[in-house]
Amino acid sequence: MVMGSPTSANAAVTYYPIAPGYSVNVRSGPGTQYSVVRTLAVGAHVPISCQRPGETISGPYGTTNIWDNIANGQYVSDAYVNTGSDGYVAPRCS
Repeated sequence: MVMGSPTSANAAVTYYPIAPGYSVNVRSGPGTQYSVVRTLAVGAHVPISCQRPGETISGPYGTTNIWDNIANGQYVSDAYVNTGSDGYVAPRCS
């Protein structure tokens, strides 16, 4: 696996790496006012099922208001996920 680029577990799901050296809080919604539901370990890769706007966050991949939905009720700021884009890479969450 090449770090810094998405990896595919199967044709439907793409996993993206979290910024190297960071453990990242997973929240119940798209902002720091939402509760932490778990923490991703350093070196984690996450699937992005959809994305939505939320609180603006600055991180290793810039400043963004995009939040990535990685599981039901679980969001991480796109500022910590190496998607290779400053924009949306998945459908908007409904």
